[in-house]
Amino acid sequence: MDAAIETLKRWVAESGNIVFFGGAGVSTESGIPDFRSVDGLYNQKWAYPPETILSHSFFERDPEEFYRFYHEKLVIHGAKPNAAHLRLAELEREGKLKAILTQNIDGLHQAAGSREVLELHGSTHRCYCARCGKVYPETYINDCEGVPKCSCGGVVRPDVVLYEESLDEDVLRRSVMYISRADMLIIGGTSLAVYPAAGLINYYRGHKLVLVNRGVTPRDGEADLIVRGNIGQVFSQI
Repeated sequence: MDAAIETLKRWVAESGNIVFFGGAGVSTESGIPDFRSVDGLYNQKWAYPPETILSHSFFERDPEEFYRFYHEKLVIHGAKPNAAHLRLAELEREGKLKAILTQNIDGLHQAAGSREVLELHGSTHRCYCARCGKVYPETYINDCEGVPKCSCGGVVRPDVVLYEESLDEDVLRRSVMYISRADMLIIGGTSLAVYPAAGLINYYRGHKLVLVNRGVTPRDGEADLIVRGNIGQVFSQI
């Protein structure tokens, strides 16, 4: 077994208050692409970068184009939890993992059985009217043609945090609480480039900061352990 994975396995066995912080790379092995990655056909289909289309101002200005992107890139049918989701759920049942902080909006951690999941950027599985707040099932957005409208005439939107919008204060408060109390913080599948979520790791005070990622991140120099590889493959070995 690789030395880094052996160390990770030992630290998990020794720890009783683990927090996991994850990003898009956690779900790519479930067939959900990182929406910020651009394929060869991207510029032929979209006149704006993903961060622009998924912003609050763009949603209000051009909901038709927002939903064209949303339906093609963010509505994923049939995605199932992978080895990372499943192992994290097991660690929670074993009493070792106290919380998952996720930047993902796909609900796969809950599908795997995890209970304490803090969704920093919301979820596509919840929808509501941007005008009156009426709640709608996700199918109302996913299965519609064009822009979904509420009975009041407002636009129905997914309960996700768009660029230019603030993160939920209660989710942030609880995230800080969990991280500050953790004896081990595992960060996986994220470039740690999206703030304010990435800044949450500043609240960790322990000495088992683990980064599991395929590439380098701006915080590699602060890690106590770095494991290179696909997160599902790594977690299947611990």
